[in-house]
Amino acid sequence: MNKTIGFIGLGVMGKRMAGHLLNAGNSLRVYTRSAEKARELLDRGADWADSPAVVARTCDIVFTIVGFPKDVETVYCGEQGLIANLRAGAILIDMTTSRPDLAVRIADATQKRGGQALDAPVSGGDKGAREATLSIMVGGNRAAFESVLPFFKLMGRNIVYQGPPGSGQHCKMCNQIAIASNMLGVCEAIAYARKAGLDPATVLKSISAGAAGSWSLSNLAPRMLDGDFEPGFYVKHFIKDMAVAAESADAMGLRTPGLNLALSLYHKLQEKNCGDEGTQSLYRLYSET
Repeated sequence: MNKTIGFIGLGVMGKRMAGHLLNAGNSLRVYTRSAEKARELLDRGADWADSPAVVARTCDIVFTIVGFPKDVETVYCGEQGLIANLRAGAILIDMTTSRPDLAVRIADATQKRGGQALDAPVSGGDKGAREATLSIMVGGNRAAFESVLPFFKLMGRNIVYQGPPGSGQHCKMCNQIAIASNMLGVCEAIAYARKAGLDPATVLKSISAGAAGSWSLSNLAPRMLDGDFEPGFYVKHFIKDMAVAAESADAMGLRTPGLNLALSLYHKLQEKNCGDEGTQSLYRLYSET
């Protein structure tokens, strides 16, 4: 794994993911719009790049995890983007949750420039990023996937190749659809427990270990009870994901009433200026009643 690795996007998850690559002894070059976010990694030996173009020209493999599809386009496209400045034979790996059709366009454009692009969104939140236990869903060229699998294993535990370009993003849409309706159930279960005069923490001891068990119930419900709405995953980013999923479902002629309901409630939450809170803050809407 003697490669020069680029990493773009050092937010809540990206900084931890990049840190695992650095801890394994890789040469790491980082870029983020807010240079201060890179300070910890730079102090630990990472190199700073002034732009995505510099990252592309100097790295064999580039990981990106940014906020929105428009951010992905900014990083990858244009004269100063990754694709236009690609090293021959390089592999670009977008771990942002983004649009499947954008992932296909990026893969096609990258291949024309002599490289490969993978779409590899993740699930597991800040805890998964911190503990290197993320679930990573990968679309793109199979040989490119196999060549970077050792790097994925530094960041995640459940790494699954899903198919051709765009497949990783489609899989992540399935993930977000499942989470969306589940989050409603978690909030409603806690609200019901309180209304019934039960201790919700005690209720969680029973239902988390049974058929109702889920990642959100075990990891986010306790934060709800503590009034801890700090972001492991931002409300504004979850809204973006659900909107992409809803648009993709509409394009395929698929009805998603559960997803649409969850999206409408999260929009209400954002209207209360909670967009920068964690997704567990949906409980605010239930605790008000």
